[in-house]
Amino acid sequence: MWLDYRYPLGGSAGLWLLPLLLFFALGTVYDASTLMLGSGMSVHRRTTLAATTVVVLAPAIPLLWPLWGARYPLDCPLGTLGWIVCGVLLAMFLVIGREMMVYRLPSAGLLNASRDGENPARGSGTLERTVCGVFGSLYVGVPMSLLVVIRGLPGAVEGETNNASWGLAALITTIAVTKSADAGAYFTGRALGRRKLVPRISPGKTVEGLVGGISTAMIVSFGCFFGLIPAIAEVSQVPPLWGPLVFGATCALAGVWGDLAESLIKRDAGFKDSGAWLPGLGGMWDVTDSLLAAAGPAWVALAVGVAGS
Repeated sequence: MWLDYRYPLGGSAGLWLLPLLLFFALGTVYDASTLMLGSGMSVHRRTTLAATTVVVLAPAIPLLWPLWGARYPLDCPLGTLGWIVCGVLLAMFLVIGREMMVYRLPSAGLLNASRDGENPARGSGTLERTVCGVFGSLYVGVPMSLLVVIRGLPGAVEGETNNASWGLAALITTIAVTKSADAGAYFTGRALGRRKLVPRISPGKTVEGLVGGISTAMIVSFGCFFGLIPAIAEVSQVPPLWGPLVFGATCALAGVWGDLAESLIKRDAGFKDSGAWLPGLGGMWDVTDSLLAAAGPAWVALAVGVAGS
């Protein structure tokens, strides 16, 4: 982050951060594929990792223009989000393309059983690998690509580099608010938790913890909106007083949803943690679960001006 703030590569804001983003994105997909394989499902891990890389890096393509002394055209219909759409399409066809290359016809018995209306064995597993590969690459890749878009706010990617540091402050704010909600929910739940939130999915989460997480997120959001962002970037318009409240609550609630989504998959697969990358924390997905769900709402909130500009 310091290098990106002080010494942007080729004048492009965000390039220093891409390896770090890929590390967390690919680690998360690796964990997700481990859960799929551990539960008896079929997924081609390397193809899924490659497809995720395509989606995550797609919105960073406009950042390459300044490297050869050009400027990303302001009138380009793709803008920034259009590149994510291109990345999603390419990722899906990459997954199905790999299945085309290795596909073998099922045996005649399986074909006849299918015609008779029976439910044959899994056959070649093509459909299952395709569905799992697309799910893994898009569930992780799209939210992570939106973090690239947040780094480009408010227009650094399109060439308005005079205030490119605003996007860095917005990115730090998004991560800080979302993860502080996780911490606030954990410690509040441990101290005061009585009523279970969704015990059939995540027995440890409580209503009191949820309230503590939202409150913590709002406090951190106020600190970022009125302290961090003005300190890092030039702010032409201060945020409304309700802005930190909305942003903090939105990121906290979305983060809980992402956490529960991962807990649902882990519980169904019979795993306690998504992996063992980070001792004491579990796998990479155990760290990024809330951020995956919060990235989209955070981008929308920042884009419409809840944090000023």
